[in-house]
Amino acid sequence: MPLDRTCAMAVAIAILSLSACGKQPPADPVAALPAMAPYEIGDAYLYLLGRALVLRQQRLDFEQGGFQWNQLVHRTPGETTQSSPELDVAYSEAWIAVDERHCVLLEVPSITKRYYTWHMVNGWGETLVNINERTFPDQPHGKFALCLKDSAAVAPDGARRIDLPVKSVRAIARVGLGSDPSTARRLQQQFKLTAPAEIAAPSFIQVPLFTDEALPGVELFDQAQQILTDEPDINAGMESIRAQVAKVAELAKAEVHRQRVREGIEKEGWPTLKELLATPGPKSKGWSHPAVAGNYGSDYRRRTMMNFAALWANVNTEVTFFGNQKLDGSQAYVQTFDADSPPSAKASQGWSVMVLDAETRQVIGNDLNRFSLGDSARLQPNPDGSLTIAFAPTLPDGIAKSNWLPTAAGKRYNLNLRFHVPAEDVVQGTYFPPPLTARP
Repeated sequence: MPLDRTCAMAVAIAILSLSACGKQPPADPVAALPAMAPYEIGDAYLYLLGRALVLRQQRLDFEQGGFQWNQLVHRTPGETTQSSPELDVAYSEAWIAVDERHCVLLEVPSITKRYYTWHMVNGWGETLVNINERTFPDQPHGKFALCLKDSAAVAPDGARRIDLPVKSVRAIARVGLGSDPSTARRLQQQFKLTAPAEIAAPSFIQVPLFTDEALPGVELFDQAQQILTDEPDINAGMESIRAQVAKVAELAKAEVHRQRVREGIEKEGWPTLKELLATPGPKSKGWSHPAVAGNYGSDYRRRTMMNFAALWANVNTEVTFFGNQKLDGSQAYVQTFDADSPPSAKASQGWSVMVLDAETRQVIGNDLNRFSLGDSARLQPNPDGSLTIAFAPTLPDGIAKSNWLPTAAGKRYNLNLRFHVPAEDVVQGTYFPPPLTARP
């Protein structure tokens, strides 16, 4: 007797169920990834963040800073609106694009008896080249052709070829103000770029415009593949961390694992960055200086830290920074340099010290409108030849007004002391500035 319809359906379902017993469910590619410790996620985040900080500034430059490819933007000396401003130099900036068929012509003016450099940085914050009398003693000025390495581009006649490993770079021209800022301003305007119209404007990754106070989180890994493939990291030894970034990015694709990535960033990534900012390198007498700057090798953590604190940092043979952090703006401090070791003896082409807000890294306003002291100031030495500088909300007794850098009562601040073309012991890290002494 034939089966009725209900029985037939039951049999069919039973047969299908039995046939499925030997089949495995589809593999979850994310589940197949090896487990990752929070510190591995934090390290991957720090690596990506270093590039994101450059991309953020690139976006700000073009959207808000008036930048055009291969055109210089001449900054007014003494501008104080930016974080970690450079108040001892007149500087100009540009984003430069080259391609396989065209070079960009750079003209560097003749500059003597004052600090200057043409500094180029790649998209990861690595210094590629400085052009000045130290790096190119046989041609410290004149015409230079900025060309893509291994390209067929022909340098213009009379121009020295500079090969770039990437198609786009950030450039900064710096001219020391010295005691004659007007001359520095005139020389600054003499740096020139000339680019063929055939060079197409490159595109770049549009990262969100995050702030220093609210850094990106797990969402940064949503752009990880773009960041890893957009511009090569020219530094050796980065293969492992780049593979680590790719694994974390895969984890972040699945919501079930995304929280684990978020926790790794919050528990390891952000705290590590904070620790590096607090102690960027060797410390003595209350002062610290970055362990590395400008060229970082495989130390991507400190590269990110410098991109956060001082984007476009140069190599320490050009300029060395010392920091003294979280000082009390209500307290008076003095610093005395011995007669046989003034700051000018440690910086062959100029020095300066700034008071910066500990949180925003911007200058702190004061009635004197004075934000830095240095070799361009008319500082008054002590009778024995030593030099005393004061950092205080009001002028301390016995200190020349010319030697006083005002602070703000009730506000924490950092001191930023920089030496241009520093002495060998500064470069090697064996020298530290004199300590601060609190005044009652």
